[in-house]
Order: sequence, then structure tokens, then C-alpha cells
Amino acid sequence: MREIVLDTETTGFDPLSGHRVVEIGCIELLNHMPTGREFHRYLNPERDMPAEAEAVHGLSAAFLADKPLFSSLADDLLGFIGDSPIIAHNAGFDMNFINAELRRIGRGPLAADRAIDTVILARRKFPGAQASLDALCRRFQIDLSERGKHGALLDAKLLARVYLELIGGREPGLALAASEVVIAAPEEKIVRTAREPRAHEASADELAAHAAFVAKLKNPIWLKAAAETPA
Repeated sequence: MREIVLDTETTGFDPLSGHRVVEIGCIELLNHMPTGREFHRYLNPERDMPAEAEAVHGLSAAFLADKPLFSSLADDLLGFIGDSPIIAHNAGFDMNFINAELRRIGRGPLAADRAIDTVILARRKFPGAQASLDALCRRFQIDLSERGKHGALLDAKLLARVYLELIGGREPGLALAASEVVIAAPEEKIVRTAREPRAHEASADELAAHAAFVAKLKNPIWLKAAAETPA
């Protein structure tokens, strides 16, 4: 089963207000486990960078000025995602921004029902608890030391680990490994020892006891049958 963990960084909160995607990070999962395949791009948003957004992800307008436009990498992104389900934290946010970028270049949107929202998974599993990515990483004891600022690829890597924990911890991976490894049982060598044949005929004492028992029977059926049999 192939899935894609996706995260974005943007210039703001609402694509309908003219905000744009500035970073995309994707991680490929097979059977819920990372394969090592990644998609990571910085984008020129063709606009200024608000100070509050730069404070979150640290991406300045100057840094992004020479980065490619979304139109130049859309095919690569869609090819990487393919038809796989998309795992995202607060999935509506990321899907809305990606689809807004696709609409700008005349491409069809990604279907909303392809997205699996880890915020919803977390709130179902831990009702009333904080469901931010940081809070979930702390809950599952996932190292956050590299997350000084938000970054799409780093956050996708962290989310891949959180997602695995939300759906049952390490068991899926262990079950997969167990199903793929076949351990041959050692061949058992059977050693048979010959024995001397046992005597099966009745002893003289057994024959005498049998004769005495039969003599006590009145009109045994085998004698009656013998008398009725013509000579």
C-alpha cells in the first residue's frame, strides 16, 4: 500500500487572499513505512513574504527569488503523488493551497477525499488532548531538536512517524516484516531402533484357563451352529 505524506509552507493562511505556496515536502510510504523516496522543492511565490510568515518558516523573499515557479514543477509533483492517498496534518490547509496552485495553471484539483487528516486521527485517539504536530511528537517521544522553524520536508518526515504511531505504532511494520520472512524449520532426523519380535501365541496356562472358562458356558452358540451344519 503506497501513501504520500505531504506538507507545505506558504506566505499566509488563505490562498483566496492571494497567498502562495513557497515550499513542498513529500515522503513516500509503503505499508506505512518510509521508503527513502522524497520530493522537496522551494518555490518563487511571485509576491512579497509577510514578516509573520517568515517568522514561522524562515523563508525570505530574497531566498525564494531565484526558485522555480509552481508551473515548472507541477508535473513532477503530480507524478510523485500519483494516485496514492495523501497524509497531511490539517489536510484541508495543504490541499487547498496545492489545488489553488493547480487552478492557476489550468490543472484539475486533487480530490479532497484522497486526503487522510492526522489531526482528525489524533483527536479521535486522544479526545481533548492537543493535536498539533509538536504535541504529538512529544507524546510519541519523537525528537524535535531539528525543528527550530517549520520546514515542509522536515515536517513531512516527523508526520510520517506520527502517522505510524496514530495507526498502531510499530506493529504494521513488524507484521509486514514477519509476513515477508520465511524461516525454514530444521529437518528432523528420525532414528528408529529395531526390536526383537514379540511372541503372540497363548501360553499353556492361558490355554488351560480359556478351556476352563468355555466349559462353564451352557449351550454356547458356536456349538449350536456346528450341530445344525449338515455333514
